[in-house]
Amino acid sequence: MGIFLWPGSGAQSIQALFGDAFLATVTSWVVGFIVALIFAVLSYAFYLFAVAIVAGSLGYALAVGLLTAIGLPMGILVWIIAIVVAVALAIVTLVFNIQKWVVIVATAILGSATVFGTILLMFNPAAQVMANPVRTLLEASPMMTILFLVVAGLGIYFQFMSTRAVTVVEYNRMTAAGD
Repeated sequence: MGIFLWPGSGAQSIQALFGDAFLATVTSWVVGFIVALIFAVLSYAFYLFAVAIVAGSLGYALAVGLLTAIGLPMGILVWIIAIVVAVALAIVTLVFNIQKWVVIVATAILGSATVFGTILLMFNPAAQVMANPVRTLLEASPMMTILFLVVAGLGIYFQFMSTRAVTVVEYNRMTAAGD
């Protein structure tokens, strides 16, 4: 998920800083790709960093989606608020040890968004889903928005139920090295 959302944040950074349209310039594509590559490598190497990226991606996407849905144009203000929310959610996730919940919520929301984004594009190919997915979904149909929330909620519920008995076994390298 982090690899999906962070290129968007890189491209939206160019949009916010220079006023270009989303993915309208080669620069926004290159910055998006470089940001995605950096975070992909760091995510692969470090589990906690990967969880922080997922949390940050979720915070960033929710902040941009909600702020643009209420009518704020994608610009420097929305970008700054989204970056602050992303960093705050990543820190809260790690400090309060809620990695499991963040991954469950993020994958449920992303899965639901994928389903309803695809449905939206099937019936309205000209929809600007990538530029402003929340507003596009809200404008398309209030019923689709309700169904999106229901499917995301069901995703959270079923993932929680299927993983509630799973515990993470911590590995202590120092103890293993002394054996």
